[in-house]
Amino acid sequence: MCSGRAYVRNVSYCELALSFFPLATIRHKFCANDPEVFVQAAMLAQDYCDAIDLNLGCPQMIAKRVLLANEKLSVPITCKIRVFPEIDKTVKYAQMLEKAGCQLLTVHGRTKEQKGPLAGVASWEHIQAVRKAVSIPVFANGNIQCLSDVEECIRKTGVHGVMSAEGNLHNPALFEGRNPLVWEMAEEYLEIVQKYPCPLSYVRAHLFKLWHHTLQVYQQLREELAKVKTLEGIADVNRELKLRCQEEIANQKEGEKPKEGLPFFHWICQPYIRPGPKERCKENGISGTEKGVRGKRALEDEEDRSSELLSKNKQKKKLRNPNKSFDPSLKPKYAKCDQCGNPKVMDYFLRPSMKSPFCGRVVKERFKIQRSAGEERWMWERLRLLKEAVDSTV
Repeated sequence: MCSGRAYVRNVSYCELALSFFPLATIRHKFCANDPEVFVQAAMLAQDYCDAIDLNLGCPQMIAKRVLLANEKLSVPITCKIRVFPEIDKTVKYAQMLEKAGCQLLTVHGRTKEQKGPLAGVASWEHIQAVRKAVSIPVFANGNIQCLSDVEECIRKTGVHGVMSAEGNLHNPALFEGRNPLVWEMAEEYLEIVQKYPCPLSYVRAHLFKLWHHTLQVYQQLREELAKVKTLEGIADVNRELKLRCQEEIANQKEGEKPKEGLPFFHWICQPYIRPGPKERCKENGISGTEKGVRGKRALEDEEDRSSELLSKNKQKKKLRNPNKSFDPSLKPKYAKCDQCGNPKVMDYFLRPSMKSPFCGRVVKERFKIQRSAGEERWMWERLRLLKEAVDSTV
């Protein structure tokens, strides 16, 4: 999925996105709030794909975006939405998109609040109601962990097709109805990446999903995957993972069953069931500190104790800076700009004649005509003296 605004404004971003089209992409997916921006981005991409998909996680100005794009583009417009808690409201939402020109609708059976540990179960009842209420093709999304789920979803909802996201990341062979070995899937994936290059962060993120259960067993490999900087290095990690798993298979006792309640052994591609908030806190309380897991898992271990006081961002900062205080009452108080409410420029950055009750943006606009090379040098000298004064007090 691409940002419509970045697609229009950033040439490198646009070129990177278009470079993936040889990978048999038939629909190009955008997220965009501004109808004009969405249309501009879609017009850039329309010659390289068969359809344009608009992700509608947030229902603001939806119909206008779809209607405008439908009028100006030569390729079909498809949409993906989440449901509202009320079925009737979801149905009206879908009908509005159909009238605006949407030609294929994917319905994710969760609300916008159902994300991460709060994801829960997707409502196929909502999807079924939408399918019956519109005449355009409808795809279902949510609760797809294996091929039998695909068949069950189509039978219960009557949809024309099924979309899978996380289930397909954990088992890329999901739609083939098989569960291959994780290192075999990784080898095949790395061959594709060699043929169609992409940022290394994408590759790393995909392999964290594919190897999720195995990396719970081999924590050292998790750290190596996080640090590696090249595709060759990632291939080396995959070979090491393969050797360790094969050694474990060779030493496996007869009749031994998978641990942690998994349907298969960890070296086999399989679904990942997200634990609920209570289960996750309980699990983290046991494993997070005892196993010395750092980063995100250490953060989750802290979450139960401090989530009411600190945001997740600040919790991460606290892990990196344990002695730093995040108490809002201890923060310095800044005077506000009389015009826009942002903090005003501190007096020691300005000449006496420039002192103003405004923020930096307003000051810059008001004095940009008067500023000269000499003024710039004065500002930098002022900053240097200020830094020296601060350093001398530390």
